[in-house]
Amino acid sequence: MIENSTPAAIGDALRNHQRFLILSHLRPDGDALGCQIALALCLRELGKDVTVWNHDGMLEKYAFLPHSELVLTPPSDPRDFEVVIALDTAVQNRVGRCLDAVASAGLWINIDHHISNDRYGDLNYIDSSAPATGQILYELIRDQELPLTYAMADNLFIAISTDTGSFQYPATTARSFEIGAELIRAGANVGELSRQAYDSFPRRRIELMRSLLNVLKFSSGDRVASFALPAAEAARLGALPEDNEGLIDTIRAVEGVIAAVFFEELEDGFVRVSMRSKDPRKVDACRVCQQFGGGGHTLAAGARLAGPFAAAQEKVLAALDDELSR
Repeated sequence: MIENSTPAAIGDALRNHQRFLILSHLRPDGDALGCQIALALCLRELGKDVTVWNHDGMLEKYAFLPHSELVLTPPSDPRDFEVVIALDTAVQNRVGRCLDAVASAGLWINIDHHISNDRYGDLNYIDSSAPATGQILYELIRDQELPLTYAMADNLFIAISTDTGSFQYPATTARSFEIGAELIRAGANVGELSRQAYDSFPRRRIELMRSLLNVLKFSSGDRVASFALPAAEAARLGALPEDNEGLIDTIRAVEGVIAAVFFEELEDGFVRVSMRSKDPRKVDACRVCQQFGGGGHTLAAGARLAGPFAAAQEKVLAALDDELSR
């Protein structure tokens, strides 16, 4: 396995180049977007030329983040950069259309916390023990004595908070809480950020939840809970892809359930799978999703596989049943 690059090597790359592109994975979450914006602001403080792209652009859900306007969709005409930095992205092609929009790059930097990361960068800094890429990025900024502004603190706080389930998931460490406190001291407005992230959402999200609960299924002796969203139902509800973020946690919380799965039919005929496990000794979500070309963490992973919709569900549920029988 390729060894991690040192923080000093990454720090030197950030200081010694001028034209940067910052990417994260398609269907971004708070960790991906918060890290992108925070690093862009940091580089701008250093006087760098910085571009920020995401396959899906800035999500409505996270538009409250300071300087969210920096996140753009990739252009149709490919462009050249000295350095491309991929954040929170385990596999390079998960940046989606952004990859085709990079005409050339002298250096790729890969910073991530997924155990399934294949270390595609020229410089790689992967820490699968970190609960969020935001935590890795904060430590890098502090280690290399890079700028940390109020707006950066807000974005990094959301990155860590959302990927730790508001500091509740098992991967959360004592250091996560310490960093949270340091970010608050650095200016993060924890009350307003938490209200925007957890206590503010459109009505269509509730309508989506009602629809999903109507098709909730239990399998493998009630140890697996799953629900599915056909493309036609998403269109009827006017649901955006970001609306389903976190809904799977509701069915994972059911007593007796060890694993939860959300199946989403995509317009291209593929099926997006999100999987959560309560106990990695009984269900390793990453191992199951890797069978279908996906990956992630032991407790939270995902995959994308070809339809038809019903057949894809059957395959994944059968794999989960096998996992529980190990």
